[in-house]
Amino acid sequence: MKSILGIGNALTDILSFLPDDELLLRFHLPKGSMQHVDQTTGDKIWKILKPMGIQYVAGGSAANTISGAAIFGMEAGFIGKVGDDELGSLFKADIEQNGVKSTLLKGKASSGRAMVFITDPNAERTFAVYLGAALELVPEDLKPEYFDGYEYFHIEGYLVQNQALIRRAVEIAKEKGMIISLDLASYNVVESNDAFLHDIIENYVDIVFANESEAEAFAKVPPRESISIIAKHCDIAVVKIGKNGSMVQQGDEFYEIPAWPANTIDATGAGDTYAAGFLYAHSLGLPLKACGEIGSIIAAKVVEVVGSKIDVPRWRSAKQEIRALIEQYAIVKKKEA
Repeated sequence: MKSILGIGNALTDILSFLPDDELLLRFHLPKGSMQHVDQTTGDKIWKILKPMGIQYVAGGSAANTISGAAIFGMEAGFIGKVGDDELGSLFKADIEQNGVKSTLLKGKASSGRAMVFITDPNAERTFAVYLGAALELVPEDLKPEYFDGYEYFHIEGYLVQNQALIRRAVEIAKEKGMIISLDLASYNVVESNDAFLHDIIENYVDIVFANESEAEAFAKVPPRESISIIAKHCDIAVVKIGKNGSMVQQGDEFYEIPAWPANTIDATGAGDTYAAGFLYAHSLGLPLKACGEIGSIIAAKVVEVVGSKIDVPRWRSAKQEIRALIEQYAIVKKKEA
């Protein structure tokens, strides 16, 4: 099976169920919002949360995707930066437990964390994000040997604002002959890095993942039209449209992929997990439509749990459904031969 390397913000997701809104009010965190906080505030919140029976999960967009690919069986690696602290050790242990070989450089700041507060009555999520050491990753940190032995290279769009870092990364990956994929991450990242993104996608990136708002920000047209424009700049364009599924295009080949049935309670990590399924299927040489369908199958499992970590029964179910789908494509291919 082929191998994949990712680069992104090394963040530990800290999930906490709060009995009321008192903590949110104390730290001026509007319910349902995502706020970036400084180290002092981040440390204060974490100190309060630690005795509360919280759940730690290695997170960050690229790390989620790479972990998913590793669970599928791909040889996987991840490049990021953490602090010399407990959270950095937790991140390393969790990602390696999933089978990911980590290249985690040490920064001066504390390790990054995404503190997720889940409150009643509807399990609403509020985020306080401290990026910390993850922000200290610089072009000089990237050594060509880190990329050796991998065939795919996946980039987290949140890093794009460090343009020098991303340019160095795609240059190395291109020199190594890797298939490069990029998740656009956020519409405001796209808007503030428009010219740079068009340049690297045109010249380096093979597969682009975007949601509706990101695709529209990139192409300056509605999502259905935007996928065709994105596909002109790279080999494969994927636009995720939430509960309505996704669209995939390669050249003139286009498919609308319906969302896989799911009892949705939390959409955290759905796009990251979709990318894992898509890239896994692509690495097997499956048709474009099958890649989108496999992405949809695994995304449907993560939305049924709180957070970005799929439990073992759902992974088992997803693998069974994916094997059945692959067998169907094999039968069709055999009949056509």
